Amino acid sequence: MSDYFRLGGDLLVNRIGFGAMRLPTHTFRGPARDPETGRAVLRRAVELGVNHIDTAAFYSSGDGTVRANALIREALHPYPADLVIATKVGPVRTPDGGLAQAADPSDLRPLVEENLETLGVDRLDLVYLRVGGLEGPPHGESVAERFEALAALREDGLIRHPGLSNVDADHLVQAQAIAPVAAVQNDFHAAKRDDTQLLAICEKFGIAFVPFFPLGGGVSDLSSDRMAKVADRHGATVPQIALAWLLASSLATLAIPGTGSLAHLEENIAAGAITLTGEDLAELA
Repeated sequence: MSDYFRLGGDLLVNRIGFGAMRLPTHTFRGPARDPETGRAVLRRAVELGVNHIDTAAFYSSGDGTVRANALIREALHPYPADLVIATKVGPVRTPDGGLAQAADPSDLRPLVEENLETLGVDRLDLVYLRVGGLEGPPHGESVAERFEALAALREDGLIRHPGLSNVDADHLVQAQAIAPVAAVQNDFHAAKRDDTQLLAICEKFGIAFVPFFPLGGGVSDLSSDRMAKVADRHGATVPQIALAWLLASSLATLAIPGTGSLAHLEENIAAGAITLTGEDLAELA
């Protein structure tokens, strides 16, 4: 099994990356975490070989005082030559700290420009169009106009690769007819495998599949007797086996576990060294 994937066909990334959502706060509208700890986690992630960081300008503490993009820039700029930073646009913060969808395709340019400014770059490696809410992909809703706006920003040189988040197979077909989709980011993990068919489509066309809740997002419980049995067999934790399962599920799958803890970071990265056997995979099927 390869440890690397060519994102968009040209960006070589370690298949275990890092999600920045939990750096500013533990819960979505929660209090700010210590920013120095966040910067330390980012620096350590890069030391451990992470070269794919997933973020968004709207990843912030509830009071807005700590923001993921700012932490990334403060900790890592000037960025290593091989570091790939992915972000997403579509959602915007509301005055009460919640999220709403950008109302018009023309709203996407200012959101992309915000990410350029806060990350301190001239071009973004990967930008996902994030659609719908927390309930899952908006089936039957077109993404064409919004993806056309993202593709136009690619033509303008502000984006290297466009991607899609929280979508279904029909959305992917719509977008692919407009511009190459480099990655799809959906809710997928060992306890939620609804998108197995979409994952197969991504693998067929060389599109990265990047679950945004690889460890359940604090919503789904990944623990089970089978998972615990496999973990005991490898002397590993259940979250480590869940990450190893994701990587084994397809060579197109990238894992971006997020944490604000150095200890959890070390644990997550170590999962990349676990090779599940056929017996393990049958146990987890």
